[in-house]
Amino acid sequence: MNKSTITGSINAKAFELLEQYSEGLRWSELLSKIKASYPNFHPKTINGCVWKLVERFPDKVYKPSKGLFRLLKYKPKSKNKST
Repeated sequence: MNKSTITGSINAKAFELLEQYSEGLRWSELLSKIKASYPNFHPKTINGCVWKLVERFPDKVYKPSKGLFRLLKYKPKSKNKST
């Protein structure tokens, strides 16, 4: 992730925010927090970066439910149903 680019800065901020909220952040919350951090960035650029977060970083972030973004390291361990 190249923080010297606009996209890299947005992605880095998204991961920084998701790190702070282990329960995850809703789409609108994540968007507004990034917009507040980078008011000079075009809103559609921020929107596009957040939209592609799971697609670009499937090893780091997932969506446990529609509109909710969460870091994989906070994903609950699945219960083993072996008998």
